[in-house]
Amino acid sequence: MAFNRRTLLAGAAGAALPLVTPLRHARAQAANTIRIGVLNDQSGLYRDLAGPGSTQAVRLAVRESGITTKGVNVEVIEADHQNKPDVGSTIVRQWLDRDGVDVVVDVPTSSVALAVSTLCRERDKVFLNSSAATSDLTGQACAPTTVHWTYDTWMLAHGTGAALVQTGGKSWFFITADYAFGHALERDTAEFVRKAGGRVVGGVRTPFPGTTDFSSFLLQAQASGAQVIGLANAGGDTINSIKQAAEFGITRGGQRLAGLLVFLTDVHALGLQTAQGLVLTESFYWDLNDRTRDFTRRLGRMPNDIRPTMAQAGCYAAVLHYLKAVEAMGVAAAKASGSKAVERMKAMPTSDDCFGEGTIRPDGRKIHPAYLFQVKAPGESKGPWDYYKLLNTIPANEAFRPITEGNCPLVRT
Repeated sequence: MAFNRRTLLAGAAGAALPLVTPLRHARAQAANTIRIGVLNDQSGLYRDLAGPGSTQAVRLAVRESGITTKGVNVEVIEADHQNKPDVGSTIVRQWLDRDGVDVVVDVPTSSVALAVSTLCRERDKVFLNSSAATSDLTGQACAPTTVHWTYDTWMLAHGTGAALVQTGGKSWFFITADYAFGHALERDTAEFVRKAGGRVVGGVRTPFPGTTDFSSFLLQAQASGAQVIGLANAGGDTINSIKQAAEFGITRGGQRLAGLLVFLTDVHALGLQTAQGLVLTESFYWDLNDRTRDFTRRLGRMPNDIRPTMAQAGCYAAVLHYLKAVEAMGVAAAKASGSKAVERMKAMPTSDDCFGEGTIRPDGRKIHPAYLFQVKAPGESKGPWDYYKLLNTIPANEAFRPITEGNCPLVRT
């Protein structure tokens, strides 16, 4: 569990702490320092969609917040949770109990995110989730210290699942990653399928992490005769599933693949020749409008020369809003109580170049529009990373689960 420390002091990005600091000055500095821990997959199948790019986005948010020019120190650290709840919990417990971290950011892999949310609630520290998908984070597992920013399984099911049912995909077979995220995505999508008059004819769960060969699962899906094969997985698992489905000629036989969580980096890895025609739902696309393009320009060159994903954009926007709340309430108050900091975030309207204007509900759900995209054919793309065409905009008040249906204990019915 290697930790890479990055320090942003007095507006000078990357300035290092002195090796020896007088005790009184060190205490004063710590009292006026906000520490942000970026926790994600730095080396595995979710590296490109989050990973080092999320840390880069957080650093940009710190710079653009302007808070370091007003005498506030902000320190950013990062770690790799390896998609394992026990590893993630160990890192965060150390961050909160020993290292003085005030806010944990990103955290792909829903099983890790649920554990982190519990730890932050117990220690009254802020958790800004961008990359984990389970809608339980604003449902039965909601916490007064957690904000779920970018997307969730309900949004994905409502967007992609509903769209495919409406265009004739009435029978479904699910290939599901066997952990909290996959279970939640299958559950939420199956609910939409049934409500729309469709049916689920079967499903199979794949070990996570570690599955690379999906051939037996795809053959089961093919044999089911389902009109739609729902891929309740993400990242490298989705890429491998789609590639291997193409090798088996599954779509040529008339069955449709539903990538229920597809990131821009997944499409890039697949290539337009393989990914063309895929329908997917995202809440951010780098080339959506002038504001998203300007954000991408300011972010600069990303690891592996990728364009930012919605997960990385969510890290930027969530930290930017958090630091606005810190400035409004004062560093001491924000450090003293994560729940009070999140209360202030909820009381303030959100505004950023990635998601536009929005709000944070009492259950911690960040509200903004979602977008139904279709992947372009190779001949339609006009340049690098020009991959999506917009099919539909889902308004903010329709994109996420109604607050009355989540069973969040924070919400009074």
